[in-house]
Amino acid sequence: MELIVDGKVLNTTDDGFLVDLNDWDEEVAIKIAALNELELTTQHWEIVFFIQNYYQQFKHLPNARVFTKAIKKQFGEEKGNSRYLHKLFPKGPLKYACKVAGIPKPPTCL
Repeated sequence: MELIVDGKVLNTTDDGFLVDLNDWDEEVAIKIAALNELELTTQHWEIVFFIQNYYQQFKHLPNARVFTKAIKKQFGEEKGNSRYLHKLFPKGPLKYACKVAGIPKPPTCL
């Protein structure tokens, strides 16, 4: 699949995840979010940048439970719970945060 952002063609998987993390920038994130019916707010960006940093630091992606726990550790109880994360990413917090962040699809996501 291809994604076109500012006239640039980017390769994506069949699920819409970027093939090359180096293609990611905030404009790409906005486009991916729009294609997935998300309008990015400050709260979304906080989670997107968090998951990018997590991936760069640990070189792997967590499962949903570990993801939520890591969010809680970083941002507190108010944001580190599945209710809050599902409000931001209704179709699946971990999957869609990763997709918007330009990182691979987590192996635990369908």
